[in-house]
Amino acid sequence: MKQSKDNKIIPMTSVDSGKLREVRPDVAYYTNQIVNLVMIGHPDSDWVLVDAGMPFSGREILKVTKERFGENNPPKAIILTHGHFDHVGSIVDLVAEWKVPVYAHPLEFPFLTGQQAYPEPDVSVEGGLLAKISAYYPNEPVNIQDVLKEIPEGSVPFQSDWQWIHVPGHSPGQIALFRKSDGVLISADALITVRQDSMYRVLVQKEEVCGPPVYLTADWPGALNSVRKLEALNPTTLVPGHGTAMSGDELKSGLEHLLANWEEEAVPDYGKWVKQSDT
Repeated sequence: MKQSKDNKIIPMTSVDSGKLREVRPDVAYYTNQIVNLVMIGHPDSDWVLVDAGMPFSGREILKVTKERFGENNPPKAIILTHGHFDHVGSIVDLVAEWKVPVYAHPLEFPFLTGQQAYPEPDVSVEGGLLAKISAYYPNEPVNIQDVLKEIPEGSVPFQSDWQWIHVPGHSPGQIALFRKSDGVLISADALITVRQDSMYRVLVQKEEVCGPPVYLTADWPGALNSVRKLEALNPTTLVPGHGTAMSGDELKSGLEHLLANWEEEAVPDYGKWVKQSDT
């Protein structure tokens, strides 16, 4: 197994970095610099980890998960929502420690088996400072072929009350996770709650329902269809890939506003992947 050949420390942080927060007794998320990892399962039971954080964060993630689940209670599996650098940055260290399978959508496999790099981030896209410096972010593939498995159709391994939903746009095989019984939605980067191109908004974690990060989203019509799909689930609580969890009327009105104003709120005015969306 190998991390990407351009894997490197990313000197970015936020006021929420290092915080672990529960949205349900069996659903907690941890902010690793600027990205969220989600832990599904009660502390005294089987659990799975969703995503693998920023580069060189393995030791930090292991410490946090051991504090929540115990020294000898590793996850049953890691679920990857997609393979961008901030979601797989420590995957090799975690797998080496836990020796568990990793599940992902097959359309992400080329980026997880060393075969294909993601497109380079779009530094020309309309956006703030984080978009302009995005050329620094890793885009080469990791190789976890030996432990990688296709996620079973519709279901989440070891968590039978959860389902996964294919939400492409930001990446070809991106998935979200949803639990119908209480409306918890883990949206990955299909929906986030901080404008990810703005250094200031990321630093202070200014809350707003947003579309995916502009500098890595290559399919804007696909991204719109994915948000529509997630909004139709009527989620009660959103745990995004970036930003703080949101629930209730704030979430509902934020989703409605985003979809009603998609071209103005989500789609950049210019950039190499920008085409007029079919709304």
